[in-house]
Amino acid sequence: MDDTDQWRNMASAPRDGSRILVTVRSSEQGPAEVDMAYWSRADQFGEEGWRASDSSPGRVVEYAEPELRCWMPLPTAGRGSMPSPWEGEDVPLVDGDGI
Repeated sequence: MDDTDQWRNMASAPRDGSRILVTVRSSEQGPAEVDMAYWSRADQFGEEGWRASDSSPGRVVEYAEPELRCWMPLPTAGRGSMPSPWEGEDVPLVDGDGI
């Protein structure tokens, strides 16, 4: 397993619009899951922040910062399967838990 197969702290995630894999925290809506997301600058459909890559104008799926645990780059072509969500210990947040 090389470095591209490792989950990383969200603080280091690229905010240039490139698509990445993220672990979405478990919540009352369901268990933790992996999604493809990107950082979006503010536009007519919402404020800047993390969006699901399958968002479309007028139907934006946004993630609040505390909803995302970690990230990794997209896998290279030919990878066998989607990675499992991060299940390890959370890194303590600097400014509280977001709620």
